[in-house]
Amino acid sequence: MSQPTFLRETGAGVFISVKLQPRASKNEIGEMLGEELKIKVTAPPVDAAANQALVELLAKNLGCSRGKVELIRGQTSRHKTLLLHGFKTPEVVQKLFSGK
Repeated sequence: MSQPTFLRETGAGVFISVKLQPRASKNEIGEMLGEELKIKVTAPPVDAAANQALVELLAKNLGCSRGKVELIRGQTSRHKTLLLHGFKTPEVVQKLFSGK
C-alpha cells in the first residue's frame, strides 16, 4: 500500500486527517474519503463526547495510551486533525488496517 493521503509524517509523529461520524451504530474505522479517513463513533457530538470516543478508538487500535493521540484541529467540526505521537506512517497503516 502506498502512503495514504490522510497521513502526514513529521518529526513528532504522524498527523491523521479524519472525518468523524458521531451517533453511529458502532465504533469503527471506515474507508478513505479523499484526503480523510472516515471514522464512526457511537457517542453524540455533545460535551466533546465524540472527540473523546475518537481518541479512545484510535488509541485502542494503535495499542497505545490515549495521551499519544492528540486532537490538534477540529474540536467542533466533523473534519479533524490528530497527532499520533511517536509513530511512523507504515506502523499506523499496519495497525489501523491489519484487521481489514
